[in-house]
Amino acid sequence: MTPSPQFSDVEYLLDGFDTVETADDFRARLKLGRPLNVKLGIDPTSPDLHLGFMVVLEKLQRFSQAGHNVTLIIGDFTASIGDPSGRNAMRPPLTPEQIDANMTTYREQAGKVLDLERVRIRYNSEWLGPMHFSHLVRLTSHVTVAQMLERNDFHNRYSSGTPISLHEFLYPVAQAYDSIAVEADVELGGTDQLFNLLLGRHFQREHGQLPQIAATVPLLVGLDGVKKMSKSLGNYVGIAEPAATQFGKLMSMSDDLMPTYARLAAFRSQAETDALASRLASGSANPIEEKKALAEAIVTRYHGAAEAASARDYFERTVQRKEIPTDDIAEIALGEARRVADVLVLAGFAESKRAAERLISGNGVKVDGIVVNDPRAAWTASVPSVLSVGSRKFVRVLPR
Repeated sequence: MTPSPQFSDVEYLLDGFDTVETADDFRARLKLGRPLNVKLGIDPTSPDLHLGFMVVLEKLQRFSQAGHNVTLIIGDFTASIGDPSGRNAMRPPLTPEQIDANMTTYREQAGKVLDLERVRIRYNSEWLGPMHFSHLVRLTSHVTVAQMLERNDFHNRYSSGTPISLHEFLYPVAQAYDSIAVEADVELGGTDQLFNLLLGRHFQREHGQLPQIAATVPLLVGLDGVKKMSKSLGNYVGIAEPAATQFGKLMSMSDDLMPTYARLAAFRSQAETDALASRLASGSANPIEEKKALAEAIVTRYHGAAEAASARDYFERTVQRKEIPTDDIAEIALGEARRVADVLVLAGFAESKRAAERLISGNGVKVDGIVVNDPRAAWTASVPSVLSVGSRKFVRVLPR
């Protein structure tokens, strides 16, 4: 295959990384004149990916488009250990059944950013599963407990007296061995994975391989603007979520977050991102219009232009103009429900009647646009009516 113009373009390939260990090594490796073996490992720890995962996948796609050999390693074996990175407590290992279930969606969702036909997919159970215990002993002899405790998460837990299980030390060892197995020239990851990537460099030297270049991307902060995007924290935008849900969530971000999402979620260039930040700072931009354009661009990548435009229209009608949608909303039958709280639970807008009553008490529940104030209010509508919670949840309730 003829190399693309970006094959040896260091600035293009390393654009957007916050740490490269080292850029000089990378330049030297490119001068070898062969495609580099570029590796990214992801563990199937949940059924779905979110925008935070896509930051590093976009970088992997750059290497693929430039003509380098790209391998996406699905950590089905390491997921059974549990990644301790960035955690102040032990992550429960996943069962084989959970891993299998999660892996079924990973390829499809990763394919929203990656051209999977140009990417080699490997599972690290291929080499970690058959490994003999004697090999593991030799492997662990190349790293000390003191080195492990240099990791921030391990150091903090040890200092605070929080237990660290021995098997957690094996996670970075296993991930580092992945680099040996695929003879990686470059490994990509998030900032919280830097220790693991550097350990891969160390192990490769011990095994007579050229040490890989470790390149990390910033972690995408969640919609709360405080912590990294995480499903468990509820500050995420899921790749598999409907277009209208993605758009609505993105519109909830603060204005200050827009340049970050433009760079890391919409994959705009640094120059475009700086221009957006400048417009916002000078007051020459309309923040709500900039945010809608940004949200539409992100949603387009995962649902296409038509659905993204529809999601924008839905937001403008229901949130900005406060219209009640008349079409394209789900319908449910009233059944035996007698109170508004019962219907909220039936619609899936509340987990329990008590939670439904709290929603009503907060003045966030409406029937045909009219606020319901009484937590024990009866459902009195005798014709199809629209039940809403907040500005984005709607369902048409059909009478008995």
